[in-house]
Amino acid sequence: MELIDALILGIIQGLTEYLPVSSSGHLEIFKHILGVDLPEDENLQFSVIVHAATVLSTIVVLWPMFSRLCKSFFTFRRGRDFDYVCKILLSCIPVGIVGVFFKHQVEEIFGSGLVVVGICLCVTALLLLFAWLSDRRAMLPASGVKSSGGRDISWSDAFVIGCAQAVAVLPGLSRSGTTIATGIMLGDRRSEVASFSFLMVILPILGECLLDVKDMMGAGDPAGETGLAALAVGFVAAFIVGCLACRWMIGLVKKGKLVWFSIYCVIMGVICILWH
Repeated sequence: MELIDALILGIIQGLTEYLPVSSSGHLEIFKHILGVDLPEDENLQFSVIVHAATVLSTIVVLWPMFSRLCKSFFTFRRGRDFDYVCKILLSCIPVGIVGVFFKHQVEEIFGSGLVVVGICLCVTALLLLFAWLSDRRAMLPASGVKSSGGRDISWSDAFVIGCAQAVAVLPGLSRSGTTIATGIMLGDRRSEVASFSFLMVILPILGECLLDVKDMMGAGDPAGETGLAALAVGFVAAFIVGCLACRWMIGLVKKGKLVWFSIYCVIMGVICILWH
């Protein structure tokens, strides 16, 4: 992989990991555009590296909240923060099951081409549209819920959002878009849903990174055709852009601007389906 390709793909990952347009889907789209054709294991390796970068950017941007939650959890200080961490752990169970028992099936789907990406982008668009409509209904005086309202994420909500994250492993189905839309449709507070969505992905991606590192240690040439320099460039680009995109997306969710991404996903989805 050329360094310029790694730079572009890193930027795409950093931007689309937080925007509800599917980072995995856009990585596949731009790999086709750039003509990047890596072996399956190295393709997954690069994806894991840039995803790890965006996890780090999440921790940096949400550090005050992240550090407070960690302190509460590891000191067993029962309260709101401790329960919040437990809800995050609960939400990770569905995607953990998918990762353990259906890992190879998911990897095969990633090699299915742009048609699957296009269909999943259209599904993402529908979810975002439903979330926007649900949010609009909640703003009506008859609903009894103010525009700034919404409830805290409950235990059952956390599990349902976790199931949404598990389904969103499909390329083109936005993880952030799916989880945020699900939380909004459940009636949860927009600002809390955004933070919860970004925090709940940390453990699954770190777990995937650890498994990938173990596999790389057993390989003779861990970087392969990708190259260590390309991996480093992709990581740095994804981290820097991810920090900016994370802050931006939290603001957009608070303002309820997700419908515009629904339109974008439909357009990109149709292009992918016709382009294949």
